[in-house]
Amino acid sequence: MIITKTPLRISLAGGGSDLPAFYQRAPGAVVSFSVDLFIYIAIHRFFEERIVLKYSRTEEVENVCDIEHPLIRECLNICACHQPVELTSFADIPSKGSGLGSSSAFAVGLIKAVHAYLGKNISKERCAEIACQVELERLGEPIGKQDQYGAAMGGLNFLKFHQDGSVHVEPIVVDRDGRRYLEERMLLFYTGITRSASDLLKEQQENTVSDDEKYQDLCAMRDLAEELRSKLVAGEFDSVGKVLHQGWELKRGLTARISSGEIDALYTRAMKAGATGGKLLGAGGGGFLLFFVPPESQQNVIEEMRELRLLRPRIDMQGTRVIYLDD
Repeated sequence: MIITKTPLRISLAGGGSDLPAFYQRAPGAVVSFSVDLFIYIAIHRFFEERIVLKYSRTEEVENVCDIEHPLIRECLNICACHQPVELTSFADIPSKGSGLGSSSAFAVGLIKAVHAYLGKNISKERCAEIACQVELERLGEPIGKQDQYGAAMGGLNFLKFHQDGSVHVEPIVVDRDGRRYLEERMLLFYTGITRSASDLLKEQQENTVSDDEKYQDLCAMRDLAEELRSKLVAGEFDSVGKVLHQGWELKRGLTARISSGEIDALYTRAMKAGATGGKLLGAGGGGFLLFFVPPESQQNVIEEMRELRLLRPRIDMQGTRVIYLDD
């Protein structure tokens, strides 16, 4: 039995510049951190010559090629795992439409688990690289590369996306007191609105290619990631709120479906209650709202958003890892 634990991620700035339609024209950049919300994958040898999968449904097949779940099928294929196995997954949050990169975290955690099951070592960066190959190349998902690296690496990172498709990971070194300062000012609210990111991301990629104004907005969002990295390195942590707000205003212009009247109203209420900035995480349309809020205003914001479930995110420093291995 092998169990892996893989964090989800929160993107603070630069989201959208990790899409191929952008970074193939100009380098992209994102600041994100791994958060203490996790995907768990358990895998062990099945007694019979069959593959059994348990996620939101159950599959039982004889060959990997017969698996209906595309992400599991292609992860097992790319890892050359054709042995009889039983595989089960668990998640701390809803598995679809959260805006926290759950699909990519699932892929990273599964790749880590399968390698351990086959008795192979694999680095965190290699886990992310293979997950990108599966999602972008094999499955043709209209997504970027920040989720896979955020889930795999752990910590607070500056990610650079190059025109040749390579990704450079630069840890942003913040001491324990600095991390605590940031964590104590972040409030995460679940809107209860779920959506598929695929259509939104397809539209965003098309707009990046065809609409120069939207491309320039993405350049500005990328530049905000560069700015935020510099601010964090300098210890100017209160700049996070301003950067979040600037990024959200730019992001709302990428496609009309990123926000809605309901989400705009929630955002406005939180800002009036004392948040210095915020954003809707992920592609847009639903999921989680993140706000940066000074301690003296937090009770006002929490009361103003009382109909939403509150989480207090913490930075996970470890990234994907094996937490149980029994030969």
